[in-house]
Order: sequence, then structure tokens, then C-alpha cells
Amino acid sequence: MVGFFIKKAFFDGWDNLIGLVLFNLVYIALIFLGLWGFSYLAPFSPVLSFLLLAVVLLAYSLIAGGTAAVVSNYSNYQRDSWNAFRSGIVRNIRHSLLFFALEFLFFMNILLIIPFYMAMGNAIGIAAVVVMAWIEIFIALAMAYYFPLMNLLPGDRPLKTLKKCLIIIGDNLGFTFFLVIYRLFMLVVSIFTMGLIPGVAGAQLAGQDAMKILMFKYDYLDENKAADRKHIPWEELLFDEREKVGPRSLKNMIFPWK
Repeated sequence: MVGFFIKKAFFDGWDNLIGLVLFNLVYIALIFLGLWGFSYLAPFSPVLSFLLLAVVLLAYSLIAGGTAAVVSNYSNYQRDSWNAFRSGIVRNIRHSLLFFALEFLFFMNILLIIPFYMAMGNAIGIAAVVVMAWIEIFIALAMAYYFPLMNLLPGDRPLKTLKKCLIIIGDNLGFTFFLVIYRLFMLVVSIFTMGLIPGVAGAQLAGQDAMKILMFKYDYLDENKAADRKHIPWEELLFDEREKVGPRSLKNMIFPWK
């Protein structure tokens, strides 16, 4: 299953390379705006710096809701980008707002709450830092599944989606740990490419592919109540997906028309 995920994530990214780069340019602009504005305003007006951070995170979250619809199409071998992006922003706005709240909490923990408790220098402060650190970890892990699960279960409310993300983490600890390593690798590659590839959009696409594969497991278990959860017939479940990805070579990657 892991091997197929790597293959699918890579080729989905390759087949939609231009689209990912264009969306990543938007993310790069937002990230630079946030970093520059926060560092520039912080010495003069901490309130304005955090207000700018909130505005940038809100814009980031709304755009993430739109690109979530785009990468869902990419994961399903569809090329529609712009129409999906526009409709995705509107359709996914409630999920985007919860995403914004969680991301804002994430940064407030790092920038304000954890430093405050660390400065206390006592047992209460250390205990609070540990709790806040675990909150940060769970937010980071859940966000990898959040928008992908929203796409696959569009009828769920945002809090229900978040709850299911936490359940999926607990039920797939090994794969979640692998996904963390995979995303760290993507981050390293993104640094060398200045965020163009795979970038934020590529990470979203990989998360969508991961969640799509995991849903085959849950559909199978739902249809087979007595099945052994530790022995999932991945070869059978992923047969159609393998056919859609197909055998790929370096030649047809570079010259797909031949």
C-alpha cells in the first residue's frame, strides 16, 4: 500500500505539474507576506503584527479550501482546476474557517503560549508546555487528513471531520508516521525548489492520495464486518487504481504523446 501511495502521489504530481506550480506561487506570496509583515511590524506594534498574521492565515485557509477541491480532481485523474478552485472556496468555507482557527491556535501556541509557560520555570509551566506541545502535534497530524477527508465525506460538518481525523490517526499510527516522514521529505525538496515543487499544493495532493487509499480500507471493513483489520487485501482493493495509474516509464513521463 505504501509503495503504491508513493507511486500515485508522484505521478499525480507529475501529470499536474503546471497546475501545482501556479497554485504554489499564490502560497509563496502569502507566506512571504506573512513572514515579512510579521517581522517588520513586531518591533513597532505587536498587535498589528498578530492582526496581519491572522489575515494572512485566513486568506491561506480559504485558498486551501479551494485547492483542496482541485487536488481532489487531480487525485481522481481529472484536470479541472480553475472552476474547481472557485467553487471549492465557497463550498468548503466552513471547513476553511475551522482550519483557520486551528492554524491560528497553532501559531499562538508557538509564539505566545508556550514561551509564556516556559518562562515560569516551575513544574506547572513545564506541565503546561508538555500539554501545549501535544496539542501542536495533534493539530499538525490532523491537518494532513482534514481537507482530504472533507472531500471524501462532504456531508460531514467541520468538527465531525476533525474528530474523524483524530480517529484515523489512532487507527493508522504506522502510516501516519510514514506520512510525516514523507511530508518532511517534501518540505526539503520544496526548500530547494523555492516552494514551487512540490510545495503546499503538492503536499495537499499527497494527503488527498493518502486519504483516498485509506478509504478503500474503511469501505472494505464496512462491507465485511468480520474481516481482520490487520490483514487488509490491498492488492485486491487497489487493483482498479493501479490500472488507472498504469505502468509508467521515464520516456512516457517526458513524452506522454508517444
